[in-house]
Amino acid sequence: MATPDFLVEVGTEELPPKALKTLSESFGEGLRSALADAGIEYGEIETFATPRRLAVRVNKLADAQPDTPFEKKGPAVKAAFDDQGNPTRALEGFARNLGIQPDELDTMETDKGAWLVYRGVEKGRPTAELLPGMVEQALNGLPIPKRMRWGSRREEFVRPVHWLIMLYGSKEVPCTVLGCEAEQATRGHRFHHPGELIISTPADYELVLRQHGWVEPDFATRRETIRSGVTRVAEEQAKGSAVINPDLLDEVTALCEWPVPLLGRFEERFLDVPPEALVSSMEEHQKYFHVVDANNTMMPCFITVANIASHDPSAVIAGNEKVIRPRLADAAFFYDTDRKTPLIDRLDDLKPIVFQQDLGSLHDKTLRIASLAGRIAEGIGADPDKARRAGTLSKTDLLTEMVQEFDDLQGVMGEYYARHDGEDESVARALSEQYLPGFAGDRVPQTDIGACVALADRLDSLVGLFGINQPPSGTRDPYALRRAALGVIRILVERELTLDLEELAGWAAREFNSLTVNDPVNPVVDYILERFRASFEDQGVPAEVFLAVQARRPTQPLDFHRRVLAVNNFIALPEAQALAAANKRVSNILEKQGGTRAGNVDPERFQEEAERALYEALQSQEEQVEPLFARGDYDAGLQSLAQLREVVDRFFNDVMVMADDDSLRANRLALLERLRQLFLRVADISLLQTGSD
Repeated sequence: MATPDFLVEVGTEELPPKALKTLSESFGEGLRSALADAGIEYGEIETFATPRRLAVRVNKLADAQPDTPFEKKGPAVKAAFDDQGNPTRALEGFARNLGIQPDELDTMETDKGAWLVYRGVEKGRPTAELLPGMVEQALNGLPIPKRMRWGSRREEFVRPVHWLIMLYGSKEVPCTVLGCEAEQATRGHRFHHPGELIISTPADYELVLRQHGWVEPDFATRRETIRSGVTRVAEEQAKGSAVINPDLLDEVTALCEWPVPLLGRFEERFLDVPPEALVSSMEEHQKYFHVVDANNTMMPCFITVANIASHDPSAVIAGNEKVIRPRLADAAFFYDTDRKTPLIDRLDDLKPIVFQQDLGSLHDKTLRIASLAGRIAEGIGADPDKARRAGTLSKTDLLTEMVQEFDDLQGVMGEYYARHDGEDESVARALSEQYLPGFAGDRVPQTDIGACVALADRLDSLVGLFGINQPPSGTRDPYALRRAALGVIRILVERELTLDLEELAGWAAREFNSLTVNDPVNPVVDYILERFRASFEDQGVPAEVFLAVQARRPTQPLDFHRRVLAVNNFIALPEAQALAAANKRVSNILEKQGGTRAGNVDPERFQEEAERALYEALQSQEEQVEPLFARGDYDAGLQSLAQLREVVDRFFNDVMVMADDDSLRANRLALLERLRQLFLRVADISLLQTGSD
């Protein structure tokens, strides 16, 4: 079987840069899936992407589907022949439909008698016939939120399509996809080589584009070229270091086919503006990389990546410097203007801005945050006055010119303006830290006041929206409550704050006077605790460990976290499964007897040595582990309880729990209840059992 390479390239108008990488990967995955479904063997699949093309190369692609044996069951033998042994009409019809003679059929014995069967081989279809449909399927499956049409054509794609390559070995695959007829010609760089370039074989693809088309088709190679080029220009020409944001690097890679890094400069007077504002302007609007010196201080220069190798680079640089100057001038103007009005004077201007129709204005929310932040500060031993002040100022920078122009600077500019206004340093820091963590892997607030405001803001949203019966549903989460819940968990756990969610949610609920749900606290607490599951799954913690702790419903996230880690360590012990099974057995016994057994254990009623051994072991363990559990050292406590395995096994081997004597039975049940309650101080480890009861 021949295995030539296959190349498909879709040439388009400039593709959306932030989506290019995803589109490329999805195109490759779509072809991979289609080939697998068709049962066609192939080697490595490579993807290529530039602003004007998506391409996939499949190496060593089998030229046909494998032949597939099949079996078609016919009539029963007794119904296939008459008394003289001649074929019946049923047999003749079956054979005629298959285009064969009756003597070509085999006999198959089954438990229901003998049947006639036709066994054959279905010839695999040639790969070249299947490729157009596979490519169309892969393109139709791309994650394109909104497809477009162009001209009078009916085809739809993310951008207008201008050419198509479908090359299998050295031969074109004749077809039309997205309104374009397949050919062997690609196009080079829009300016350096706008004409056609013939691709003779799929293996020539990159070589032809690089050497003749002024195009680097491989996304990863182009990305590294930009990264190393920007780094080199910063070091050699600016004597500094380029700060390379990975997301910006991906976006710039998606904007260039032949990248050329160039160094531009701007006036030093703009360095008086907070660097975050300068960076936001350069990255968001111009796609520039900024440069810092050895002290990590911003330098008055930037690096742009041109999509052309100009004969006069200075003209390209001058053009970019001309474009960035008014952007930076605007930032400087906003900064000077904003500082003329103290943040506290902007508070009343929040009144017309609606936070949520039933929950009031942003001004209302700000006052609730301030009050709640003060309560939280009291709970962790921080300064409540500073927490309330930070909460009061928390949203005022949203009204500044700078934040309205660069919305990613909310909080950041609040910190600068608060410091300029003479606010306490902890208050100023809290204005930026209130938004932490903003995403997975982001840091949490580093100051107590920042943590108080961050918690208050998130809890206000959670309790408020649950309180008017508007929790997240399905994928709909317009107020980002899932992210808010995860933020609450991370702040409490990573800052090691021993605050209880029921108490926190209760404080937040008391700040409202318009909630329609009678008790929003419990739903909010359950919702936040459930967010723990995904974070622990990401850490490789088995689901049964989470469920064992969740069964006890500890409402203090730090305590919940410590229990999960302890139980996760416990399940690795050799004694764990036996003790989990014993707890399951105890749970089943007690449940059949009506649940928890009240009453003290009476040692005078013991009849078996195994009873006394378990009782004494429990007494000893209680003395050892209670102080550990009291201070949250669940790991050491469970490690100690693992020593009970031997006496527990002996008890169940030697003792008849359900004795005929009522008092004896009650005493043994009380002993088992004591055993179970000791483990329940941490988790319901009966849920850890992975084998049969």
